[in-house]
Amino acid sequence: MERISFPAISATRAATGAFVLLLTVSLIAVIFLVVYPNDLRLQSIVTGGCEPRPLRAPRFVGPVASPSPPSPDLRVLLGVLTVPDAYERRSLVRRAYLLQQPRLVGKALVDVRFVLCNLTKEEQRVLVAMEIMLYGDIMILNCTENVNDGKTYNYFSSLPRTLGGADDRRPYDYVIKTDDDTYYRLGNLAETLRTLPREDLYLGLHVPCHSAEEGFMSGMGYLLSWDLVEWISTSELARRKMMGPEDIMVGVWMNEADRGRNRVDTNPRMYDYPEGPDTCYRHAFIPDTIAVHKLKDDMKWAKTLRYFNVTHNLETSDLSPY
Repeated sequence: MERISFPAISATRAATGAFVLLLTVSLIAVIFLVVYPNDLRLQSIVTGGCEPRPLRAPRFVGPVASPSPPSPDLRVLLGVLTVPDAYERRSLVRRAYLLQQPRLVGKALVDVRFVLCNLTKEEQRVLVAMEIMLYGDIMILNCTENVNDGKTYNYFSSLPRTLGGADDRRPYDYVIKTDDDTYYRLGNLAETLRTLPREDLYLGLHVPCHSAEEGFMSGMGYLLSWDLVEWISTSELARRKMMGPEDIMVGVWMNEADRGRNRVDTNPRMYDYPEGPDTCYRHAFIPDTIAVHKLKDDMKWAKTLRYFNVTHNLETSDLSPY
């Protein structure tokens, strides 16, 4: 009987192991490319240059088998300006708006998008990518993160170029700029807009309060009709005056260019969270609220959502421990 030495056996086993490992890796690579063909593209999008991302048609991820709702005759883009690292706040705000979407089906389309500037950290490129994959509700602008140094201008001015319009139809009737400490009641907002012009409209909480002055709309959230968004994208005035307190500067654009002549002051339906004595901009919750501002912590969000019965269908007993 021929004897095989231990070194020969070891070499044979090593070669066999290497072949099996190489075959396994190759199979995994083939499976990954077939099942997840877009993942490498997504990585290049998130880690590469950050031009404004095209908004996806679905409002949010839903059941694959769900039938498409009737095309709504009112379309609103609600842009929530936030920062990449605000993961927990985005999660809370996203849920607050998702829970309102079923009541809008067939009546209005309100696309909620979180607006960020360039991603600058390694973890952001991974964690924000996960949000994009799950929800498709992130816009990344080509700017350095800021509040009053042009982010709002970049947001508005990028939209016509990014979204365009099919068959001369505007992608949205109205565009909102708001922050992640503001909560909009989407149904009340939609019903209010149905009665208003769709051209040259500038809507929000007017500052100064109850004044005949031109002033501006509070930064808690304001709305522009699509024609004004298109004008901003080509306006030399807006480009030159992008720096400064963003809500004031939008008012300056409108006033100096004699734009936004259809102005709607939403006071008292838009107001600050009721903490402290009543003022012109702060009072108790009211049923026909459009938006509540200064929700700076989870408890303020919870009290606001409780007032509007967001979780009323969930019985208290359902929250008891098993």
